[in-house]
Amino acid sequence: MLRSINPATGEPIRDYAEASPGEAAAAVASAGDAFAVWKETAFDERAAFMRRAAGLLRERAAGHARLMALEMGKPVRQGRAEVEKCALACDFYAERAASFLAPELVPTDARKSYVAYRPLGVVLGVMPWNFPFWQVFRFAAPALMAGNVCVLKHASNVCGCALEIEDVFVSAGFPAGAFKTALVGSAGVDALVAHPAVRAVTLTGSSPAGSAVAARAGALLKKTVLELGGSDPYVVLEDADLAAAAEICAAGRLVNSGQSCIAAKRFIVPERIALSFTALLLERMLARRAGDPLDESTDVGPLARTDLRDDLHRQVAASVAAGARLLAGGAIPPGPGAFYPATVLAGVKKGMPAFDEELFGPVAAVVAVRDEEEAIAAANDTSFGLGAAVFSRDAARAERIAAERLEAGSCFVNSFVKSDPRLPFGGIKESGYGRELSAFGIREFVNVKTVYVA
Repeated sequence: MLRSINPATGEPIRDYAEASPGEAAAAVASAGDAFAVWKETAFDERAAFMRRAAGLLRERAAGHARLMALEMGKPVRQGRAEVEKCALACDFYAERAASFLAPELVPTDARKSYVAYRPLGVVLGVMPWNFPFWQVFRFAAPALMAGNVCVLKHASNVCGCALEIEDVFVSAGFPAGAFKTALVGSAGVDALVAHPAVRAVTLTGSSPAGSAVAARAGALLKKTVLELGGSDPYVVLEDADLAAAAEICAAGRLVNSGQSCIAAKRFIVPERIALSFTALLLERMLARRAGDPLDESTDVGPLARTDLRDDLHRQVAASVAAGARLLAGGAIPPGPGAFYPATVLAGVKKGMPAFDEELFGPVAAVVAVRDEEEAIAAANDTSFGLGAAVFSRDAARAERIAAERLEAGSCFVNSFVKSDPRLPFGGIKESGYGRELSAFGIREFVNVKTVYVA
């Protein structure tokens, strides 16, 4: 049995019957059957279905946002924005897929030679709860437009979201089986990966989960794309507009109540401005309104589960015990739900959980350094490499640091890190490999085929 629990109240929402191994295998087989037809569907037909899906997302945005708030605590304003982003991705690939996958002529000694892009088959998506719609559409829209079909194994606490997403594709008219949800727990992932019809796997989640799935898929010679954890550094240089930087940093830290792989995690600042920046960041962190995620005025909701809240508190307490200074928050509030206050730690150093680990919640860690060189070294001194940002009034200087010196898959200047359908998204090191979104994302799960005509 899989259970959805309201993280704001601790009350159960609904129980879902877990699919048996046979039922899960049947879902994959159904997708495999649909692939035989879907792969031959013309791009303009695929695009028509995808645009209908975008329209349905927009029509149902309020209900989907409410469901996210109930199942994993996302504030409803942010939930509606997430649904709109999904619709934009659908529209983007409906418009661009044909050009992204058009045959590319290559002059050789042949009469004709070119590169063709053909779909692989069933793509299994193992997805997390933190962006329960966006994470799914981020892989499904390009995969479907490429001619693949999809099976979703979603996080067990967002079964309602998983079923709603399947209904969007069904209601949009996609062929039966083109998108299937398998309601299974984590123990059922291995069997899904091993199913003969599954040709590729994409996973968003923790580094240990990614490593386990990649090992299973690799043993079966199945391609994987992994988008894993992050400890994103935000380097604030001495010449930055500190007030603007603090506002952006607080927003980047508190998006989705801090539960984002690409949320700002470590704020690295030269000692000369550390006190000024920290005061500004603290003010803005505490200005965000925490509360009921169904309230339109809420900025920060509960964490998705109480065990996650307790793990976060352990990391905060261990960092304080190791010498970090607690400036705000850092205490589990009384009452029901998985709430955790906006928390600011100063004096954070390597060896503390707040520096070394991913803190998945509304906790900002300020790291003071001597100068720019030490800031860059501290930013890169992590096992992760998902996102990074740098703040400076000298745009050319900041761009040079972002482009050439920060070790991450996405580096932003004077902005917080975010994903965009038009740009590739993914990480390096323990943050994973492969890319989602843009032309790079749609080409991850295709056969890049050489055609040579003598």
